[in-house]
Amino acid sequence: MTDATTTPSDAAAITGSTEGLGAYAERGMGELAEKMGMVFTELSAERAVASIPVEGNRQPVGLLHGGAYVVLAESLGSMAANIHAGPGRYAMGIELSASHSRSATSGRVTGTCTAIHLGGTLTTHEIVLTDDEGRRCSTVRITNIIRDAR
Repeated sequence: MTDATTTPSDAAAITGSTEGLGAYAERGMGELAEKMGMVFTELSAERAVASIPVEGNRQPVGLLHGGAYVVLAESLGSMAANIHAGPGRYAMGIELSASHSRSATSGRVTGTCTAIHLGGTLTTHEIVLTDDEGRRCSTVRITNIIRDAR
């Protein structure tokens, strides 16, 4: 792993120890993640960590939108799976499940993505999303399929 810091846009960044910087620099994180203000602090096939601000991603009643949890989780799981896929291959989500257990109303929500299975054709990651006080807000599981680039 190497220490690296880069800011691809004013709204998004990746900092900290990361072996996935090369894949990130090549593919980026995507427009939606950038619009949501996602910041990555760790990025590898086995573990990835990122956060988003609650402000700007709330539903009309003031709670972080459930879809925002899912976007954060899917971004983490997909980027980790793409790092595992390696050069000349790519991963794409084929199944995702989310269970929301608490709502955040302010601060940041952090997702911690942990590999469950890293195979030759499939990866599965679990993402635990917590508020600033460390309380679990959502649990997401994603399976990605790995394909050769065309």
